[in-house]
Amino acid sequence: MGYRVVVAGATGNVGREMLNILAEREFPIDEIAAVASSRSQGSEIEFGETGRMIKVQNIDNFDFTGWDIALFAIGSSATKVHAPRAAAAGCVVIDNSSLYRMDPDVPLIVPEVNPDAIDGYKVRNIIANPNCSTAQMVVALKPLHDKATILRVVVATYQSVSGAGKDGMDELFEQSRAIFVGDSVEPRKFTKQIAFNVIPHIDSFLDDGSTKEEWKMVAETKKILDPKIKVTATCVRVPVFVGHSEAINLEFKDEISAKEAQDILRESPGVMLIDKREDGGYVTPIECVGDYATFVSRVREDPTVDSGLSLWCVSDNLRKGAALNAVQIAELLGRRHLKKG
Repeated sequence: MGYRVVVAGATGNVGREMLNILAEREFPIDEIAAVASSRSQGSEIEFGETGRMIKVQNIDNFDFTGWDIALFAIGSSATKVHAPRAAAAGCVVIDNSSLYRMDPDVPLIVPEVNPDAIDGYKVRNIIANPNCSTAQMVVALKPLHDKATILRVVVATYQSVSGAGKDGMDELFEQSRAIFVGDSVEPRKFTKQIAFNVIPHIDSFLDDGSTKEEWKMVAETKKILDPKIKVTATCVRVPVFVGHSEAINLEFKDEISAKEAQDILRESPGVMLIDKREDGGYVTPIECVGDYATFVSRVREDPTVDSGLSLWCVSDNLRKGAALNAVQIAELLGRRHLKKG
């Protein structure tokens, strides 16, 4: 027996990826529904590469009664309306927006990192999926924290435009084309030109000078991994279509060498260590697209602290940073709480 699964926001980048990954991983499904806003009602979308087409339904009048799991990728405003409605109908919501991430009654889950926290989902019948940059980082940090206890994290992110949705991807494409043919370039989605440029600004600014994206990485890492860890982040948008990268510096309580860290990461769930100290012996964002793994490269010791490491972390943000993590949460939920058959 399988589950009755809803994908909300099925026509967006993340929603489509959720459908792809459900099919790829052969998630046990008896029935699947694709829902979106009224603009997409009646259109058809393919379920992965199965050739099966699903008609998109209007989320405004969709009845969640009798459905087991709903994967939400519809943004905070719509989630605020529809997630409580789905949860009240007995459907467990796995939400990709930021709305519930810091709610103390909603578990924030990365299955390789804090699977036991999922047991708290029954309070609200909602589970939160973390920020894309946080998700890949904590997968890499968890095994190292278990070994030597991380005291402090300094991270600079290099985030692809797909993190800003289809409009962000379109803007990079259109600006790049315009520059090549000599047309003028006007930013619309981003605050400055993104083509052939980098923008040290993602989401809104806070009173302390950080951005909301940077705050998310700090707060979510503490909730998922350890509230005692000190975290500081600088989040940068870069002209890459898909794949987030991170330069991470770590300070540890206990001694850990680069060789020990490499050995640990090599065997860690969700991590793929590609770390050859030679030309091309590392992974770049274009190489991670379509893959499930969080790739770690450039592991080396930091001589400026008593016990420190620096490393490079890359992952497909539409996958591990969003859709894949949501499906992995659904798999974990099924194993622990919603067993069928």
